[in-house]
Order: sequence, then structure tokens, then C-alpha cells
Amino acid sequence: MGIRSPYDRDRFESAYDKVMTKWPAGREAVLVPTPFGETYVNVCGPADGRPLVLLPGGGGATSASWYAQTAQLARTHRLHAPDLIGAPGRSVPAAGRRPRTVADLVTWLDAVLDGLGTPVVDLGGHSYGGWIALHYALRTPGRVRRLFLLDPTQCFAGFETAYLLHALPMLLRPTPRRVRTFLEWETGGAALDPDWLRLQEAGAGFPSARPVTGPHPAPEALRGLNASVLLLLAGSSRTHDTHLVAARAGGLLPRVETDILPDVSHHALPHAAPERLGRHLTGFLGS
Repeated sequence: MGIRSPYDRDRFESAYDKVMTKWPAGREAVLVPTPFGETYVNVCGPADGRPLVLLPGGGGATSASWYAQTAQLARTHRLHAPDLIGAPGRSVPAAGRRPRTVADLVTWLDAVLDGLGTPVVDLGGHSYGGWIALHYALRTPGRVRRLFLLDPTQCFAGFETAYLLHALPMLLRPTPRRVRTFLEWETGGAALDPDWLRLQEAGAGFPSARPVTGPHPAPEALRGLNASVLLLLAGSSRTHDTHLVAARAGGLLPRVETDILPDVSHHALPHAAPERLGRHLTGFLGS
């Protein structure tokens, strides 16, 4: 899977497996072929449940990061959580081919949904995964029933300068120590799940492909989005101006429900407020 050394590979695999023990019993994993390689997807929940696709954030995030929400969501939905192609995780990129544009990401996710046999889904994403999910919903409106975004980046506002400056050492030369230092800064020293934190540190050894980047979705496209959207923002996020994101989204999306969760940071959001977050998600997805 491209980890730099056997020691790093073993460390990453062990950390990944440890976080996956927090998922519900009965979880299975499938490999889905796509034009960009095989995508590893963690699946759980009732076989006849409504399909829900969960996209993780960028950097060291993997599908394992949804562990705090899966038990509640899997009561009613069939969850499909892929590891992003070319990012830390168990997906296997095709040699010499990686997504380079938003259109490539749409092609990749189309292939994943086709391979899973899910023509219409509920879709959610955190951070960078939210950016991918929003672009996908805009370009393939017939495939997305409901869309939730957890503190999505580069959708409605740019990064704060301080966030980029603190992330720079980790981005230039990622090491476990730099990953931990950055996360401790962004989360304000909040208590983080030690198994999840070890997985983020282990991901520093993964030779990820350069992620696809691009402009914010066009305002006219956002105004035309017909899917219902739940936007949940981290009140203590250091990534962007939370209230600016809420205001811009509210002014552009025709069918959006927005809430700001206080005292939680961007990187801790998927697992730091599981009960409140779970109530929001199940209420929105079940309506």
C-alpha cells in the first residue's frame, strides 16, 4: 500500500485496525474497482437500509474516522465509507493514474456507487470530504437524495491564515510529532481519542498523492442545488470563519439547515460531540 517501510506499514495497519474495532459488529470491507484504482469501502448496517456514503476529511483522515457516528447511523442506514483514492488508507491507486480534477473525483465516486449497486444515496462528508460531496451533489443531482456537510472546507470561505501557517510544517515534511502538534493546536488541547490520534500520526508515513484542489463551488450552481442540505459547523474551528461560512451558505443554498456546535474544533468534530451530532444526522437523514 505504499508505506515507506515495513515498520511504518505495520504501524499504520495496526492503528487502522484498532480504530475499526470501534465500529459496529458485522462490518465488512469490499474493494470496488474504479478508473483510478481499487477503492476500499467499509460497510455496515442493515442490508435493506437506505444507502449512506460517508467521505472522510483529507490529510491523515480515513474512513475509520467515522467510528463515533457509525453505531447510531447504522441502525437505519446501510453505511458505505470509502478510503479516498491516493490518500492514507487501504484503497489501492492505479499505477500512474490519480484524480487530478473535480471531474475526476466525480468519475471516481460514480464508479464507487456503481460498484456498490447504489444508484441513489444520502451523502455526507467532513472537511475536504465535504468539498468532494458538495461538488458531487452539484454535478450529479439525480444521485444524491440528502447531503450533510461537517465543517466543509473551501466550499463557502477560504482557510484562515493562522491555520495554514500552523499546518505548513506538517505539510512540508509530515512526521508523527508534527501531526500531533498541529492537532493539539487546532483542537485547543482537547482530549482526543488516543487510538484515533495514533492513526493520524501513523498516516504521516503514507506517501499520499497530491489532493485535488480547486475553487469554491460557483454561487449560481449552489443556488440551483435541489437536494436538502444539513450544514453542521464547528464553533471553535480554527480552519475558517465559522459564522462567515454559515452566512454565505444560508444566502446561497435554497434548502439548507445550519447549526453551529459550540466548543468543538474542526478536526475533532466527527467524534468529539457524538450524541448531539448523531441526533442532528439521524433526524435529518430520517425525515
